[in-house]
Amino acid sequence: MAFKRSAVRLRSAPPGSKQGFGNEALFSFDRVLCAVAFLLALAAAYPAAAQEPITFERTDLAIVTAAGARHQFKVEWAKSWPQKARGLMYRKDMAIDHGMLLDYDPPQAASIWMKNTLIPLDIVFIRADGVIESIFLGAKPQDETPMPSKGDVRAVLELNAGVARLLGIQPGDKVVHPIFGAH
Repeated sequence: MAFKRSAVRLRSAPPGSKQGFGNEALFSFDRVLCAVAFLLALAAAYPAAAQEPITFERTDLAIVTAAGARHQFKVEWAKSWPQKARGLMYRKDMAIDHGMLLDYDPPQAASIWMKNTLIPLDIVFIRADGVIESIFLGAKPQDETPMPSKGDVRAVLELNAGVARLLGIQPGDKVVHPIFGAH
């Protein structure tokens, strides 16, 4: 499809007026096309949030099952809203004993989705007392379906999909971390 080169004449002020640029201003199709090309190039030079550096504090966390088993994890601790919004987005892999702890202080209803998340996850909702409220097993990468908590939670723990089932982690088990008080 070819564009016809033309000029668009716009009135900037009524005839005889001494306002603006005179009676008429000329904006060529070429200038508009150059401006659009510049804006597209600028947008390509600054890709989406995937490139913005967001760092996380690292901490240890344990889950104690009803059967008495204790499972240790090394987690990244997301405290701020930008950290929680990023979570594990854009990650291609994660060690089996690692995870992401999303800290909701004060406790509140939380809802997680998998937009821009490339690895399947188990989503563990944890109440303020450290008791696991509920678990979504095997959340699918890139799925934008919300996964809500059943009530107010203090934290959400994201683990590799299958880890909760493999280790026998279930609702009612206890999470040991400083945000849940002394354990």
